Amino acid sequence: MARILFSGWEVVDDGASFSGVELEHSQKPQNRGVYTMYHGTSIASARHIISNGFQQSTKGMLGRGVYVSRDIKKASHYPLNSAISDRIVFKLRVRVGRVKRIDQDNHPMQFTWNSHGYDTAWVPPNCGLTAVRSGLEEDCVFDPKRVVVVGIAKAPDSNTERDLKQLLANASKGPAKGGKGADLCPLCKRKTQQGSPHMTQQCWQCGKNICILMSKHFCPA
Repeated sequence: MARILFSGWEVVDDGASFSGVELEHSQKPQNRGVYTMYHGTSIASARHIISNGFQQSTKGMLGRGVYVSRDIKKASHYPLNSAISDRIVFKLRVRVGRVKRIDQDNHPMQFTWNSHGYDTAWVPPNCGLTAVRSGLEEDCVFDPKRVVVVGIAKAPDSNTERDLKQLLANASKGPAKGGKGADLCPLCKRKTQQGSPHMTQQCWQCGKNICILMSKHFCPA
């Protein structure tokens, strides 16, 4: 019996809408995983993020990056020292990439993890870091393009929630035809946002350029 050798994949749609995997707070995010997380911010900042995407924080207990958490209670505390009426919690889809665990004060990579090839720093819950008095789980993602807003998890009132959901829906459609900001990925033919191209790479087997969002790819025999 002859063997048939091939490399590639084909996505099968089961009808479910995927936004990310839910993990227990104590579970370590696996390298290259995609997870549901949360980010707390002010109403004004929420509008800016929806329209322009996330920006790196220039400082913090883990250095530069976008600070997020799998624990909605953690995200709900932000912005610190702000009125509850001005707090929004985003639901996010996060591509964590390569993950470094930071679980002690003065960790040798606490501020330099990205320069060592890691994409995300992960602080597990109740690990004893002085800076995390709540003991709740936290992550710092270096590249803002790895963090995408997929919904509004908490809002102070129904009007604010409705307005932000509408803004998010409009942003997801992209600008009108002929406008600036939206384009099609030449490989997967899906929309991209200006300044946020899809991740592309060469197939390890056949060497063709591929996009991670392509529905299928088969290497020639």
